[in-house]
Amino acid sequence: MIKSELIAQLTEENPHLFQRDIERIVASIFEEITKALESGGRVELRGFGAFSVRHRAPRIGRNPKSGESVNVPAKSVPFFKAGKELRQRVDASMRS
Repeated sequence: MIKSELIAQLTEENPHLFQRDIERIVASIFEEITKALESGGRVELRGFGAFSVRHRAPRIGRNPKSGESVNVPAKSVPFFKAGKELRQRVDASMRS
């Protein structure tokens, strides 16, 4: 599902709300999650999962095309860990 499909689904399920309002709500939620991660925080949505930031140390990589060694700088990357309820629901849906 992409963002526009999510907005369309929410609009269909909530006919009393305007699509532009739902677009603002979805954008606000994503923006707040992004801000929290930018500041090094963590966002936990009970039953869904948790977003956090993982720090990767600098390392020596390899250019796959030329085989040459390349210095890869340290970086921070977003990380998502699915919650127990989400894992169970996905597992149950895959079994049926």
